[in-house]
Amino acid sequence: MASTASEIIAFMVSISGWVLVSSTLPTDYWKVSTIDGTVITTATYWANLWKTCVTDSTGVSNCKDFPSMLALDGYIQACRGLMIAAVSLGFFGSIFALFGMKCTKVGGSDKAKAKIACLAGIVFILSGLCSMTGCSLYANKITTEFFDPLYVEQKYELGAALFIGWAGASLCIIGGVIFCFSISDNTKPPRMGYSYNGATSVLSSRTKYHGAEGDFKTTNPSKQFDKNAYV
Repeated sequence: MASTASEIIAFMVSISGWVLVSSTLPTDYWKVSTIDGTVITTATYWANLWKTCVTDSTGVSNCKDFPSMLALDGYIQACRGLMIAAVSLGFFGSIFALFGMKCTKVGGSDKAKAKIACLAGIVFILSGLCSMTGCSLYANKITTEFFDPLYVEQKYELGAALFIGWAGASLCIIGGVIFCFSISDNTKPPRMGYSYNGATSVLSSRTKYHGAEGDFKTTNPSKQFDKNAYV
């Protein structure tokens, strides 16, 4: 029962993390920068893995898609690949989890379902690591440019998508670890029940022994001998 509850918790945590990781791909604010006036923000520059935009004080956004994938910076290409891999691995991990959970009717025996659940945990951990690596690589580029005194172009700060990606990656890793530990509960052999009849007393065992002798031996009448028998 405890193993089933832990698998349900792991599934919910992993799916929540996968949803958060998936939501980072279309999120706009991977990096953001603002130009402030005396009273209001005059412009907001932001970018993600697919485009770079600027929003003025009236709320109108002008965006420019990246012209060519081959002309992109290496870190953007790596982040795209890692985030797409994280989403794909999370999808397959959720399918494996459905087959490996003990509360479902598919997947075979308990031993086979435990192996599938462990596989789902490994896939979720890989998904979380891919997302964590992609977000950290993008954040490292932003912080390096921000603290570089020789960098004269527009400097950005960390956007909301990075924090969402880190949170989703952490949930995927936690859920995957719980799935991996659940295999130890599923593979434990069931306990055998033994009935205890109580210790047999010495008197009862002697009674049984003499009773058994009485069954196999014929009882001879006791012979009466007097003193004239020896004369």
